[in-house]
Amino acid sequence: MYKVNTNFLKLPGSYLFSNIARKIREYSEAHPDDEIIRLGIGDVTQPLAPAVVKALHDAVDEMADAGSFKGYAPDLGYEFLRNTIAEHDYAARGCKIDPDEIFVSDGAKCDSANIQELFSVNNRIAVCDPVYPVYVDSNVMAGRTGTYDAETGTWSDVIYMPCTQDNGFVPELPKYDPDIIYLCFPNNPTGGTMTKEQLQRWVNYANKNGSVIIYDAAYEAYISEADVPHSIYECDNAKYCAIELRSFSKNAGFTGVRLAYTVVPKELGFYNSSFGEARLHDMWARRHGTKYNGAPYIIQKAGEAVYSDEAQAQLKEQVGYYMENARIIKDGLTDAGYQVTGGVNAPYIWLKTPGDMTSWEFFDHLLETAHVVGTPGSGFGPAGEGYFRLTAFGSRENTERAIERIKKL
Repeated sequence: MYKVNTNFLKLPGSYLFSNIARKIREYSEAHPDDEIIRLGIGDVTQPLAPAVVKALHDAVDEMADAGSFKGYAPDLGYEFLRNTIAEHDYAARGCKIDPDEIFVSDGAKCDSANIQELFSVNNRIAVCDPVYPVYVDSNVMAGRTGTYDAETGTWSDVIYMPCTQDNGFVPELPKYDPDIIYLCFPNNPTGGTMTKEQLQRWVNYANKNGSVIIYDAAYEAYISEADVPHSIYECDNAKYCAIELRSFSKNAGFTGVRLAYTVVPKELGFYNSSFGEARLHDMWARRHGTKYNGAPYIIQKAGEAVYSDEAQAQLKEQVGYYMENARIIKDGLTDAGYQVTGGVNAPYIWLKTPGDMTSWEFFDHLLETAHVVGTPGSGFGPAGEGYFRLTAFGSRENTERAIERIKKL
């Protein structure tokens, strides 16, 4: 008789955004005439940049010719893309990242879940609270999180690092030393950021403690303040302790195209008594080659085009469009008397729910009275209770209409 991985059965309920989709579907079926504006899931709404679309068309034409047709992609990704990434995302910011330390994939969400396969089940993880659910859920599936306490919404073997209004939504160094630390800045869901000095403190801590930082920089394109680092490798000695996740979804609108990459420096080495000297870089390369066949050639050519001067100008306008949405949301909610943060270096607005409403009570209230959808903060962790996330990725028209509806509540 086959046996299953019972760790999957420990996951409480359905995935956050699946639960939201179910609620919307049920409400729509009961109220078919109500027009719902969705500012919940962080999915982009603006079309791909023209320079990217041209690169896609050109690459498709190449695939139609026997002389330029491409089959399986190289394990790490095509050199033309990895070289371009190393030059523009790292060398331009004074970071020494070699092209063969860059692993191209089809999504940072996948990478953030898959990267934990490199580590023993006995490692203890630390996460910001609130946090992107995949970090915790994927470790639950691996059997690394202990038992779940439904009353507190916490796992026994997870170190939670509260990000609250009291600490400016920046986590403090944990009281108990973790083996793996997940950091996401600019932060999803709070929109908070770390200064370079604050991030350097985490790098120093990880190197001293022998911890690995998994740093999610998916929203770096939205940074507007000079003292906020775009990469953890801007910090001294970060290559000895940090893995960085990057995505084309938010900076170039690739949510429906799928492209990302992970940086695993060669300096991330360790000694094992049974196997001797080893490197996480080599392990991830082995995992990548065994389990992944690479992002399609046409998509990687589109990714290369993202870094062209033409595309950069077009994407700067697109990011500006979303951040203007963020300003509209933030100013409108502030005028309406809500306590609001975020929306400066990230396309998310984090607001305090009114009165004594829980996050899900406010979700239902907003859906039923304003026909607007957001994301309950409690879905991101226990410290998210009493908060709510709105995304700036909607259209301008829907963003303005949604805020007008909320202001009338």
